Order: sequence, then structure tokens, then C-alpha cells
Amino acid sequence: MPPKMVYQLKISLFDIQPLIWRRILIPTSATFWDLHSAIQDAFQWNHSHLHQFYYDDKIAKKPLTFGIPSEDDEMNDMEVLPGWKHKISKYLNLEEPNMKYVYDFGDDWIHLIQLENILPAEKGVKYPVCLTGKRNSPPDDCGGRWGYSELLEVLADPEHDEYEDTKAWVESIKEGPFDPEHFDHKEIRFEDAKLRFKECFE
Repeated sequence: MPPKMVYQLKISLFDIQPLIWRRILIPTSATFWDLHSAIQDAFQWNHSHLHQFYYDDKIAKKPLTFGIPSEDDEMNDMEVLPGWKHKISKYLNLEEPNMKYVYDFGDDWIHLIQLENILPAEKGVKYPVCLTGKRNSPPDDCGGRWGYSELLEVLADPEHDEYEDTKAWVESIKEGPFDPEHFDHKEIRFEDAKLRFKECFE
């Protein structure tokens, strides 16, 4: 069934300057898994690491965590709610427009999610949609914010001892030449979230 309403979300990588961000439209019926899948594609991550959403529930006065539950959660004294069973509309609204998404607990990529607007869906449009954004996303496994900063320093200096190896590695991850300033929303392709779920769990 086509969606009736969509969320306009601005998603920004935390603590990186200049800012790396994307603006997307996603149905209000989306689950946290659907949003996870959309973020992976909008930032062109390779879906190779764990993730979690963090929502500060001011009514219950406790943070809620959504993601992929595991046996380690109880040992770490936390409860992770299965993202595919919970819709974002129950938590995200214009009065409480913010939440966090963390991808790769080693590199710890923190995404700040802001709900900007709730809009009627356009007939014939397949959602999610990427409207715009700025700058290329970092390659997976580059060492987080600090590792990415060091990587950019190496790539900016062709005389650096590690330049050729670093350039070749980044291009293997990105499957082509890497320009940290490049972004074109027309290049974003969204995978079917349900298909991605089946590939991961079935």
C-alpha cells in the first residue's frame, strides 16, 4: 500500500567538519529497521557492522535502544528492542524531533537524526528518497572520526609514504575514485529493507 505521509529527516555525522549530511524522505509507517536500511544507503555504508538507535523517552524518563538484540545485552545491563518490530512514528514527532543512530561500534559513527517536517506522500513516488546532502561519506573501517581525519591528510599529500596504499584501499572500499567533497543525490540507490532483512536473518 502506498504511504500517505512521509517524514523529512536531516541526518548528520557527529563531530565532523565540514558537515557530512543527507536529507531524506521516508514513510511515517517505517520501522527502525527500515530507517537503518535507508541510512546505510544514503551514506553508502556497506552494512557490515552492528547498529543501534538511541531515543530519549522523556515520558518514561529513560533512554530506549533499538537495533538487533543479542545475548550480550543482559550482560551489559541493557535492553535492545528489535528495530523491525517498532515503528519510528511512535517516538519521532515535531515536538520530540531528535534521536541518534550509531553504526559500527568500533569506529562509532554517530548520526544525528532531526525530523524537519511531515509531508503528504507524492503519488507514484517510491520511498525512501534522498533529496540532497553534502560531502562524500567516509569509507567503512577507516577508524572512525579520528581515523578519517588522518586518512584525509594522507590523501591530500601525494608525497606521503602511505599515499598510494591508502588511495588504493579507499578506492577498493568505495569501488572507484574517492573525492571527499563529492555528493550527488541522484547517485543514491535504496535497497528494499525487507529484502535486506531476509538476507541478514533468514
